[in-house]
Amino acid sequence: MARLTLQEFTNFWAYYRGETHQMDAVGELWRKMPVSLLDSESDWVQKYRSGAEEFKPISVINDAGLALIKAFEGLRLESYICPAGFLTVGYGSTGEHVYPGQVITEKEAEELLRTDLWRFEDVVSCSVTVPLTDNEYAALVSFSFNVGCGAFKDSTLLRRLNDGEPKGRVFAEELPRWDKANGEPLEGLARRRKAEVDLALGSNEPPVFPTKEELPRFTPDASFEQYVTPHVQYGEIALWQDARRFTSQQQCDTALEICEFLEEAREHFGGAPIIITSGYRPPAINAAVGGAESSEHLYDAEDTGAIDWYLDGIGLFGLQDWCLSTWPYSTGKGAPKGFIHTGIRNTRPKIVWNY
Repeated sequence: MARLTLQEFTNFWAYYRGETHQMDAVGELWRKMPVSLLDSESDWVQKYRSGAEEFKPISVINDAGLALIKAFEGLRLESYICPAGFLTVGYGSTGEHVYPGQVITEKEAEELLRTDLWRFEDVVSCSVTVPLTDNEYAALVSFSFNVGCGAFKDSTLLRRLNDGEPKGRVFAEELPRWDKANGEPLEGLARRRKAEVDLALGSNEPPVFPTKEELPRFTPDASFEQYVTPHVQYGEIALWQDARRFTSQQQCDTALEICEFLEEAREHFGGAPIIITSGYRPPAINAAVGGAESSEHLYDAEDTGAIDWYLDGIGLFGLQDWCLSTWPYSTGKGAPKGFIHTGIRNTRPKIVWNY
């Protein structure tokens, strides 16, 4: 295999124009570079920066925008098929780097998200011709990340912004219109658009979730957008795969009981987001992922079910200790692997095991 000459490699950057295929190529290079070369204090980075008075990227989404995207994309540490039919992992990352059965860490998911955001940060920076606040910029990055670069560039939202209309009015009027998938309004999209409007208008408040009293009954044929408890959606338990839908009300009732415990943990630890890594596994899926033949994830008997999960930003071993002292049924000590197993099995015994 012939190696590029230094001049040929230099030309890659000389002709860089921020086009989609170029950003994809840079992302692949970034993923394959050794961690030591990506250190901001490494020799080559210092040399590259030395000729500039200040070095900073064209733009980077702020923490409020990143949190919004994470909240609505959800985190999946095991690859799955998204509703659009693409292999997906992490915070909605797709592409050749995703493969069936892939399992990643939360840190790797964060790195993938940062890489995936480059093209959306770039399209907002290059397409919007009026000044933006950090929050307005972050809201537009979240919006384009959700609808795609092409849809953003063709949107009336962008045209009205560049025409100089009052930005607050444009955000408030245009973003809520993008609340449909395949022509059907979706509650989740409506909430995301509202969160983006609130962010753009200066609010850093987290997304608004339903109260327990507002929740409809959880049934097997419910929409994946439906909340089982105030902070857990049906789709999260099923990893957003139709093949993982429950088939009986008994399964839904068991999952609801487990999710109520997850809500208790969330409240105890100061409202930290609940991240589900595995929920219902029908027999074929359970076998494909190497699950035990008697796995609680099968939900195959009365009072039997399980969810693997953790709380974002909360130490796993501390969370695990709390679960061991609080949950009266099955607990798998998965903290070394990045999750807690919370389950129930028939007759509801107290069981604890290591992985």
